[in-house]
Amino acid sequence: MSDFPWLSVLIALPLVGAVLLSVIPREREALVKQFSLGVSLVVAILAGVMAAGFDAGGARFQFTEKYWWIKEFGVHWAVGVDGVALVLILLSVVLVPLVMLASWSEADRSGGVDVPAKRSVKTYFALLLTMEAAMIGVFAATDVFLFYVFFEAMLIPVYFIIGYYGGAQRSYAAVKFLLYSLFGGLLMLVAVIWLYPLSSRSVDAGGLGQGTFMFDELSKMNIDPTTAKWLFLGFFVAFAIKAPMVPVHTWLPDAAQQSPAGALVLIVGVLDKVGTYGMLRFCLELFPGAAKWATPVVLGFAVLSIIYGAVLAIGQVDMKRLIAYTSVSHFGFIVLGIFAMTSQGQSGAALYMVNHGFSTGALFLVVGFMIVRRRSARISDFGGVQKVAPVLAGMFLIAGLSALSLPGLSTFVSEFLVIVGTFSRYEWAGALAVSGVVLAAIYVLWMYQRTMGGPKTPAVEGMKDLSARERWALAPIIAIIVAMGFFPQPVLHVINPSVHHTLARVDQHDPAPDITGNVAENGARP
Repeated sequence: MSDFPWLSVLIALPLVGAVLLSVIPREREALVKQFSLGVSLVVAILAGVMAAGFDAGGARFQFTEKYWWIKEFGVHWAVGVDGVALVLILLSVVLVPLVMLASWSEADRSGGVDVPAKRSVKTYFALLLTMEAAMIGVFAATDVFLFYVFFEAMLIPVYFIIGYYGGAQRSYAAVKFLLYSLFGGLLMLVAVIWLYPLSSRSVDAGGLGQGTFMFDELSKMNIDPTTAKWLFLGFFVAFAIKAPMVPVHTWLPDAAQQSPAGALVLIVGVLDKVGTYGMLRFCLELFPGAAKWATPVVLGFAVLSIIYGAVLAIGQVDMKRLIAYTSVSHFGFIVLGIFAMTSQGQSGAALYMVNHGFSTGALFLVVGFMIVRRRSARISDFGGVQKVAPVLAGMFLIAGLSALSLPGLSTFVSEFLVIVGTFSRYEWAGALAVSGVVLAAIYVLWMYQRTMGGPKTPAVEGMKDLSARERWALAPIIAIIVAMGFFPQPVLHVINPSVHHTLARVDQHDPAPDITGNVAENGARP
């Protein structure tokens, strides 16, 4: 299995599918949907076969490929996956066909989970396939320059999906998303280019003797502290915007309100994970000393994101904006776990990336189905839905309870690990973060009460329950949420070796002080 170019095929197949869609006549929408769904299912099956061959106890990066791309500048087409990258790729390839299935019906083409009326269905599905290729590529890249290329390439399909298939303020939301992302990408590009001359220094000077962008070689460098801090900031700001963290989060609520709900599943469920994945992979391993230097400040912003996102979620009147702000809060937990610098915290953060993708994906899909039926995303336009659509209400309840980390559902395990890992090293941050758990119960249960409970309003009279297609789109996600809530060990077994490798790299530097200036004894990691 290791001789087959799994990752290159997984990246190329959606792109080929998107190109082949161009030969299908525009009016044959059923064939467009069937072909797109078929391509995404083949990608998911191939990714599953590849994952079955992953050895958690073997080499860190597996299914590796390395070919010269731009030899004069030391750039390679280099891909490979460790445990964290593997589970995020699997998250991507599972969600894409489910989003396509949810976006199937002609009746959905009015601002719900599919495209608005009089928009090209073929272009929409081609953009989804292009997005899938970029998502796989960004998690698989082991050349830092190649990672940057995929990091920026993701902007293209997302921009056009928001700007062409969004709501009334779609142009504003698309441009705001693009400007924020390009600003972060520009900072990261400067840092990426800066790495090249550093890597070309002599081995005696702490370099590698030749210019390179290969991650495994760059991680061996000893960069002087001042330079490392600037490089860290270049990467971190770009990832913080993508994550998104307070105060560079404001693009997300606008994008969420204007985007089709199906695309939002991928934007918030997967693409935003590139930010936290980049922090764990590049910020900590390439610049461990600078990461320790920045830890108290980053933890402060992470706690601020948890509380601020949760408080603003409570006050929202639009369901998609509400879920977007809950994600700001959840990403604060993920960043908190990463920079807690403990094995529990980082394992919980990596698991949180996966669990958040499924729980938020389920929420956005259910909300999309509700918008299709009511032609509104306002909470006040619903009420008593559980009386006319009990299956929809039940799915919404499970997804919502997962978002508030109810024990027995997937997100609880990851949030518990993050809080325990943070408490063991930074008690002040762990104590403040717990308030986010309480606030989550408020915004989730209150939204459910206002939309699903109470007396049946005239507006929801005759609202249809979930169709068979819609149930098929939601059922796998709900099943995963429940299964991982009771049995997360298989995923943790894959994630943990990579987390331990990252901590070992960080531990090569001086122990990180806590907010009071104290240093953990012998730099030990709980």
